Amino acid sequence: MAEQIVKVGIVGFGTIGTGVAKLITENADAIAARTGLQLKLACVVDIDTTSERPIKLPDGVLTDDLNRLLNDDTIQIGVETIGGTDIAKDVQLKMLEAEYGNELYKAAHKNGRCIAFEASCAGGIPIVSAIRTGLTANNITAMYGIVNGTCNYILSNMTFKNEDFSEALAQAQEKGYAEADPTLDISGGDSAHKLAILGSIAFGCEIALEDIYVEGIEGISRDDIRYGGEMDYRLKLLAIGQKDEQGRISLCVHPSFIAVDNSLARVEGPFNAVSIFGSAVGQVTYYGRGAGMMPTASAIVADIIDVALGNSATTFRQLNLRPKNESTRFIENIDNKVNRFYIRIMCKDQPGAIAQWSRVLADNQISISGAIQHEGTGPDNTVPVVIATHSTMQKNITAALEDMEKLDVIGGKPVCIRIVDIPEDKD
Repeated sequence: MAEQIVKVGIVGFGTIGTGVAKLITENADAIAARTGLQLKLACVVDIDTTSERPIKLPDGVLTDDLNRLLNDDTIQIGVETIGGTDIAKDVQLKMLEAEYGNELYKAAHKNGRCIAFEASCAGGIPIVSAIRTGLTANNITAMYGIVNGTCNYILSNMTFKNEDFSEALAQAQEKGYAEADPTLDISGGDSAHKLAILGSIAFGCEIALEDIYVEGIEGISRDDIRYGGEMDYRLKLLAIGQKDEQGRISLCVHPSFIAVDNSLARVEGPFNAVSIFGSAVGQVTYYGRGAGMMPTASAIVADIIDVALGNSATTFRQLNLRPKNESTRFIENIDNKVNRFYIRIMCKDQPGAIAQWSRVLADNQISISGAIQHEGTGPDNTVPVVIATHSTMQKNITAALEDMEKLDVIGGKPVCIRIVDIPEDKD
């Protein structure tokens, strides 16, 4: 059977774009043998056409003119690898003549096109197709994900190498896991974008970024990671989607202490993992490299092949998301979320101090499950006291922290991190 030639255009020739170009050019024959598709790199668009990359493109392929791609009717597949929300959005607007987010889905349907976005979440892990096809028969009730390799690498270094945040971030940038401007990653924004994608597919409804509560890891201290470890917890940036028995959906991204014996606690470095709970399968966990050139490029080229074979178009046509105004109910206010909490206070080493902060917790209906006081004094004759609470509402914790900060026996602002109890199949 004659091979089908498929012309591909790439926008962005950074780390990921380079990886995609490398796979297409170097593995073209192997891909053709397996699929009958001969991928041909027609053009690569980037504002920087002079810097050295670890791949040499044929003459005339690299250009700084986006119209080369947009106006070439022979290019069947366009790939955007820029990332972020500004320039990347504009490129997609021009490709689909739509706004970003949910509007991209609608525009693709309207124009008889499809969008393949496996690489948008968790790098080389095929998590999108797993939810969209493999778990279709399930009512998905929860997902807990480590979906940002940059943040996971930073927290791993802070945990096991005792690096402070700035040191760990510098290491991540040196190894290529973090961008020169890491704001989107460390703020939790990147994880929120991925949760919006995964949550919309898992729960079958339109999800916007404003539906997600987001906290980043910028303020995390290695002291808190160490103290949490003493209580058998490990710190991760989790993307969490949950649906309760009434069908209400809760979506949040925040630093989370999880039990050290949980499978997600053992995900280290740039690796990602997502645990999903379905009505038929129970718990399933997907694990793999979530950052880096080649794992992400692998997912992108898989998408290119799926589009060229026509599989993506079929799947995309069946991707029906309920509009938010049609029986979609969100738990939008984080104040109503129930969690256990880790609290660290700097308490003055004097008689009666414990009684004062304990009374504040009791007055706010917060019960203590454990506490550790370290020896040695810090500034203002204070010692670190670490408290773990039983489950309580966020608004109770917020009120208690405000009251604690007013106490004369407390120095500085208390630190509060959520403890997330992830159920795990043990059979």
